[in-house]
Amino acid sequence: MAYNQQPHATQPMQTGGSRNANNLPFVDGEREWSNGVFDCLSDPLTCVVSWFFPCVSYGRNRARYQALEQGAVSKDPMEGIISNESIIYGVAHCFGCGGFIGMGGRGLTRGRYSIRGDTATDFALACCCGPCSLTQESREIELEEQSLGHPGAGFSQFMTPPQGGASKV
Repeated sequence: MAYNQQPHATQPMQTGGSRNANNLPFVDGEREWSNGVFDCLSDPLTCVVSWFFPCVSYGRNRARYQALEQGAVSKDPMEGIISNESIIYGVAHCFGCGGFIGMGGRGLTRGRYSIRGDTATDFALACCCGPCSLTQESREIELEEQSLGHPGAGFSQFMTPPQGGASKV
């Protein structure tokens, strides 16, 4: 009996949702972001919150990220808004150092999803395109939340119309 297939490496098992919901190709173990950094206007509420209150958006992203790390989905839309992460980011941002904190958060998100990039790019985007960078992170996290059967816990959930329509009394 002859076998024509050769053994090949498989990706390690992941618990929870899909960390590559759009099935983007991996090159050298890394992939691109699911959404471009300047696609931020496709999630306008998150973009606006990130523009005027970046500490709120940063804290929310970190709370959602931490919930996914524990195999859960953050279902409380207020979780992370007033947290150690959001306060530290807010204070650092007031002193012009928010880019350093944003760089770290972006690096964590890239690491979880095996996204191509480097610390210098993370820093540049966090400093120069902070709202777009935070929105891009939020959308990446949201894709994993959706793969777990949750509509996503980003700010865009507030713009989604309720399912089933209005009920008549």
